[in-house]
Amino acid sequence: MPAEARRHEVAVVGAGQAGLAIGYFLRQQERDFVILERAEHVAQQWRGRWDSLKLFTSRRYDSLPGRAFPGAPDGYPSRDEVATYLDAYAQTFDLPVRLETDVQALRRDGDGFVLQTSSGDVLAGQVVVATGPFQEPRVPAFASSLSDDVVQFHSTRYRNPADLPSGRTLVVGGGNTGYQIAEELAADREVHLAVGTRQAPLPQRLLGRDLFWWLTKTGLINKSVDTKVGKRASGRDDTLVGSSPRKAKRQGITMRPRATGASGRTVTFSDGSDLQVEGVVWATGFTSDYSWIDAPITDKGGRVSHRRGQTDIPGLYMLGMPWQYTRGSALLGWVKDDAQFVAQRIAEYAASAPRPSTTNGTTAAATQVVTTRQGD
Repeated sequence: MPAEARRHEVAVVGAGQAGLAIGYFLRQQERDFVILERAEHVAQQWRGRWDSLKLFTSRRYDSLPGRAFPGAPDGYPSRDEVATYLDAYAQTFDLPVRLETDVQALRRDGDGFVLQTSSGDVLAGQVVVATGPFQEPRVPAFASSLSDDVVQFHSTRYRNPADLPSGRTLVVGGGNTGYQIAEELAADREVHLAVGTRQAPLPQRLLGRDLFWWLTKTGLINKSVDTKVGKRASGRDDTLVGSSPRKAKRQGITMRPRATGASGRTVTFSDGSDLQVEGVVWATGFTSDYSWIDAPITDKGGRVSHRRGQTDIPGLYMLGMPWQYTRGSALLGWVKDDAQFVAQRIAEYAASAPRPSTTNGTTAAATQVVTTRQGD
């Protein structure tokens, strides 16, 4: 490892909402830390979402610790508002974000960790992986069987209706993203929406109140994954907010069952029906990729083994995962709760851990390069 490699108390991987939230608490603790982000901007993934995106949580429920989200509290912020807020947040608290730094490997090294990055190695006593839930776009294998003249892409590449031909369009995916994109496209073309598991939709407002007012008032948003309610809710697909099959049909969208195959210009469905299409948007979610972490942090199913973000590897933490502890763990306005918990564990570990070694005997060992993801 180059002699100039500096050791920090804590390294955070990802400068999205989770990385910035933990950064706030580390700043309060006066820690020596760095936030590593591979993109050119803070919260780059927000900037890359579709143009008309609005959060389904109102501004009063979108604040990170120490800085309120600006604007009308009962309004729903846009993609650009969120990106601007997060950028201003990092500047307000002078968070040490190192942009365009791609973390390619993470391994244990003596009494700390080595992070191999695109701009050199970084040493840290503790590490927080705040890469969030949106990592590797997931597209079914049969998508490759569609002919080249069908315009198709994952929802991460969708920006607005002009990205697609004006003819018959299929959106695949029954989550909030799939419904919102289908609703936008239906304004000027024939749209079909393929949904696998049907979800119980929830209104964005109920009896004049924001849905998340009710979830907060009843305590449901803070039910942990260890409770009976939490276990039942965490085992379901993400909650559908503000959209529903009934609403989609009113907008002229044709509902379809799960897409199961494709050939040429034709997509087939689980009920045996098929559809010829000109465009397809795969709103089929994401898979997690932790192959870049050279440590046994996942179980046989690929899920991270942790206790509210604290892994079995001393000094290594996760943050911003869906249902990390509660329904709000991956939401902008609630990630602070897990961030504060992880920050407390960091302080406890720092108080009990031995002082870092000053030797360089093991620093040349970090040569493994593997795939990475960061930023949420």
